[in-house]
Amino acid sequence: MKAFLFAICLLVFGTANDMVWAEEGGSGHYLPGSIASFADASPTDTTFVARLNVISYDGSHDRSIPIAGTSTVDVEAKSRALGLTLVWRPPFEIADNLSYGFGATIPYVFMDVSGDVEAGPRTGRRSDSTSGLGDIMVMPVMLSHALSSSSHLDFRFGMYAPTGSYEVGRLANTGKNFWTFEPTLGYLYLSPKNGREVSIFAGYDLNTINDATDYKTGSQFHLDGTLAQHFPLGKASAGAGISGFYYNQLTADSGSGATFGDFKGQTIGLGPSVSYTRAIAGVDWVAEFKWLHEVDTRNRLSGDYLWLKILAKF
Repeated sequence: MKAFLFAICLLVFGTANDMVWAEEGGSGHYLPGSIASFADASPTDTTFVARLNVISYDGSHDRSIPIAGTSTVDVEAKSRALGLTLVWRPPFEIADNLSYGFGATIPYVFMDVSGDVEAGPRTGRRSDSTSGLGDIMVMPVMLSHALSSSSHLDFRFGMYAPTGSYEVGRLANTGKNFWTFEPTLGYLYLSPKNGREVSIFAGYDLNTINDATDYKTGSQFHLDGTLAQHFPLGKASAGAGISGFYYNQLTADSGSGATFGDFKGQTIGLGPSVSYTRAIAGVDWVAEFKWLHEVDTRNRLSGDYLWLKILAKF
């Protein structure tokens, strides 16, 4: 636990002196709430996990932001996505009490974006819609180290590949057109005795350049966490609590397309979460629903995230 807290402090304070923020498109690959609770933990025992993610986001921004080579103001965006996450934890440990797994998430995205284009291929009020494959996330490394019967450390390394559709000048794109590399460190406590949960994940995103716009988004830091109480409910168990997130970009954007200069941005959000767990025919099922409302946002889209996760452990 001490080592985990020390690592978090290094991540936060080690980058605090380089605070120049900006972000192409007003959002990145990181999705608040995607890794935030016991339902997102790396498997500690041999298992195959299949998870369906249903995501809804409605956001807006009344000032100019750079979107796909345009400068656009009064942006309104609606995003709906389905994601299939598959994780395999093989029947071996790579070290004493250290389990290994790997996985991937394949998203299908529906996007509707409108705004007043001030500079770009076509100016004036525009609305664009598109749908299709999003940017696939691959996790070649997922490690879990048990500290006790109630707690463990979680480390994973994820990569977002530019597999989604992207066009310069189009406001709605299902992909970002760049790679993101995301190491994430987590601590999870879920007591089988009192049902209390404390989960926290810290991630750091490193982005490559978008070669279509010559825009390189700076590195980003984010925290996600959940406090919940779980209790028996017949043959199942249920949980209720609160989830939250903090996001900040830590290094400056670069490239000829980064014309907004010191475009500072951050976001904070929180909201309720509920869960339901039950074993059926030897398969563990978990359902989790959460609503995350952004309460302090600067120079990014601001709105509400709705998450529904349904997973099965075989």
